Amino acid sequence: MEYLDDQQRQQIYDDGYTLVRGAVPPEKVTAALRAINASLGERGIDPQQLTTFRSQTYCPEITGSEAIVSLLVDTPLWSMAESVIGEGTLQPVTHGQIALRFPTTGSATEIHPHIDGMYTPHNGVKKGTIANFTALVGVYLSDTPTADAGNFTVWPGTHRMYADYFAEAGPTALLEGMPPIQLPEPLQITPNAGDAVISHYQIGHGIASNVSGNIRYAVYFRLTREGHSDISLHVMTDLWREWDGMGDLARNQL
Repeated sequence: MEYLDDQQRQQIYDDGYTLVRGAVPPEKVTAALRAINASLGERGIDPQQLTTFRSQTYCPEITGSEAIVSLLVDTPLWSMAESVIGEGTLQPVTHGQIALRFPTTGSATEIHPHIDGMYTPHNGVKKGTIANFTALVGVYLSDTPTADAGNFTVWPGTHRMYADYFAEAGPTALLEGMPPIQLPEPLQITPNAGDAVISHYQIGHGIASNVSGNIRYAVYFRLTREGHSDISLHVMTDLWREWDGMGDLARNQL
């Protein structure tokens, strides 16, 4: 079993995420890229579906394929996630979100944070609900060495700031929009192909503009612990309730 080390665990606790270098073997990166590019080449992209694809997934017919799902379940990432959430506690993962960011011809624009599971007209979340989960894992299939290249962007520490806000306003305040709090500076992640991010569900995150010359390829997986539906709103104020491997860090802060 592969474990996140103490420094990575501490970063998840403090900042809400950690970047794992070289988490996915090159041959699995290549297999996923081949499947995605074959889909794009054979089916193309319906312009009328672009908004939905950006919000949900590109290449929907292959999201449950071995080439995509094995990026998580057949690599050290699965046991790394279990090492902080709990061995044998995760619900099976049957598909991933294929997240492509194509270059734009304009200038880079301001990045706005969101929390997954909030309703938008195109993301598939039912209006009036909060579709939260336990952890987000992002696998990067292309190098993103510079900023404003479609980078996954985080606001470090906002998972804790939002938890404080929801403790006062109630978790359902998220239905009214993002919490009106003073945010830290955003950080654009610059991964290489095969790197991965493991993050707490509740960290504020977004996507940078892509003014590079390359498509940014990534696949995201949403991990949910067994029994989550029974306590889904409670975990928005009790951040480590579903993270067995973080209990010692949480206790040390009391």
